[in-house]
Amino acid sequence: MVCLTMNGSHIRHENNTPPSSRKAGPNGFTLLAVLFMTTVFGISLMGANHYWRTMIKRENEKELLFRGDQLRKGIKSYYQGGVRGRSGFYPPTLEALLKDPRSMTIKRHVRRIYRDPMTKSGEWGIIRDKNGKIKGVFSKSREKPLKVSEFPREYARFETALIYSEWRFVYDQATPK
Repeated sequence: MVCLTMNGSHIRHENNTPPSSRKAGPNGFTLLAVLFMTTVFGISLMGANHYWRTMIKRENEKELLFRGDQLRKGIKSYYQGGVRGRSGFYPPTLEALLKDPRSMTIKRHVRRIYRDPMTKSGEWGIIRDKNGKIKGVFSKSREKPLKVSEFPREYARFETALIYSEWRFVYDQATPK
């Protein structure tokens, strides 16, 4: 085989065998190995994604239990904590738990109004009494819970819930908790 260079001189190659009769090199095997490794890596990432989503959902469930319980306790405190002649009423809004309008001084029943950790909007569903006052909250999420047992005693009824919106954090004066 003869090749011309830029200056016009001839270079002679020793390999005069035609390309069709040469042995295949490692290039085909390398490509196959790269494709196999990419597939294995992709499958591994899918498994890791499922694991992390489950972990995040479990943490959000813990937050839902904490936040819902804090709001229920705040409603209880509001109901029981009015000044003379003004106790025994549920709050008209969740914001009333931050600063009780019945009191001349600042009285807080919760530190802050927590967002619902199970929904993007963070808005709670509101449970009202017959007078339209707030006696509880619930998540608006329609997802199926991962946690189905070992709830605190006051939330044992959550074990039968099929979706998060059935986890209801209610203070009912008839059944004090």
